[in-house]
Amino acid sequence: MDKLFGTNGVRGIFGKDFNLEFINDLVISIANHFENGKILVAFDGRHSSRTIEKTISAALNYSGLDCHLAGLIPTPCLEFATRNFGYDGGIMITASHNPPEYNGIKIVSSDGVEISRDDEKKIENIYFNQNWKKPSRFGITKNENRAIKSYIDAIKDHVNVPKICSRQLKVALDLGNGAQALTAIRLCQELECEIFTINEKIDGNFPGRGSEPTPQNLSKLSMLVKNNHADIGIAFDGDGDRSLICDGDGKILTGDSSAILLCSYLLEKNPNSIVVTCLNSATTIEKIALQTNSQVIRTKVGSVEVSRKMVSENALIGFEENGGFMYGNHNQVRDGAMTLALVLDLLTNSGKSIAENIRSLPLSYTTKDKISCSNDDANKIISQLLDDFPNSNTSDGIKITLDSQNWIMIRPSGTEPIIRIYGESNNQKNLEVLMSEYINKIKLILAR
Repeated sequence: MDKLFGTNGVRGIFGKDFNLEFINDLVISIANHFENGKILVAFDGRHSSRTIEKTISAALNYSGLDCHLAGLIPTPCLEFATRNFGYDGGIMITASHNPPEYNGIKIVSSDGVEISRDDEKKIENIYFNQNWKKPSRFGITKNENRAIKSYIDAIKDHVNVPKICSRQLKVALDLGNGAQALTAIRLCQELECEIFTINEKIDGNFPGRGSEPTPQNLSKLSMLVKNNHADIGIAFDGDGDRSLICDGDGKILTGDSSAILLCSYLLEKNPNSIVVTCLNSATTIEKIALQTNSQVIRTKVGSVEVSRKMVSENALIGFEENGGFMYGNHNQVRDGAMTLALVLDLLTNSGKSIAENIRSLPLSYTTKDKISCSNDDANKIISQLLDDFPNSNTSDGIKITLDSQNWIMIRPSGTEPIIRIYGESNNQKNLEVLMSEYINKIKLILAR
């Protein structure tokens, strides 16, 4: 059967493969999957989102489901509101970190977490067979205005608000022209932080530095931190579920490093816990977990894989190497604003800077790269590397483990026509050599 869902939802170029006819038929299929009830719908700041919202609302109503519109909010805000207000499901209109011409949808279950891979397959089956049921009634559309306040209040419930307020921390925010501009600023204000912002205007063209924060495009955030002597900087992606941290010295942390920082902090307070992460995350987490008698469970790459495993295992923490951090006591989904609040809580309780906290942790050297590549070429690359390394893990692309501290993982992206290369080594020089070697191998295979 053909696939609609990638690593994280359904995405495409608006007006081309992601056009209104396709969206209408997809949403009718989603409605048939939910069968009845009320669905919460929201969107990020992409220019096509409001048009798509109208199509989704009409398709849900035509299928007999009520549609409640939360408007422009971050993805984790939609997810929390879906669960908190008793909705039967949610639809978030977003293409996350993809370029501006893209849009897409993420589908959320009543528990506030993205639907499982099995549910994705059921929706695909309904879509491709056009197996739509005739409703006994048409649904109605209403507005939902409670989402942002309830989301921010819930985040604050998980940190020591009076103590954070007493510190009056300096926080630099790179909002990335995205949806967290509505919530991260307000959260910091309510925590009585001194705030410095860049790219705070929501704009679907993402003119500031693109919709995806990376260590390479956050130099302005680094300067903002240093020029204002901020305690922390943080950058969000377009729909606000991922974030990257900048320490007080202006150094941008990898997603792995900031996750390990928070894992160490949270596991010390909550020993004997479960952490869920992907195959492409650093092995440092196993060392951290061992210190608190905690357990690490590895999944395929993708927030859906991590979130759903968190639900089934009742895990405290989940994370991806790309800056997606999940705190189970709040919701088992990636949440940039929750991550920010946890780091502020860490700074307040430790009395140390981010850099000082990092220095007390096991060292981790990780990186990633990408190469434009078709699916056929990606399969050729993986097949060739498997011939050379037959004992490799092939549950998600291919992961070649050289020893306990050195590995390379190659997998095709589920959202873009590229292949991603991840690596970890025992020091920075070895990591650079390792990545260079395997990127050259991949280019040679593609050239054949």
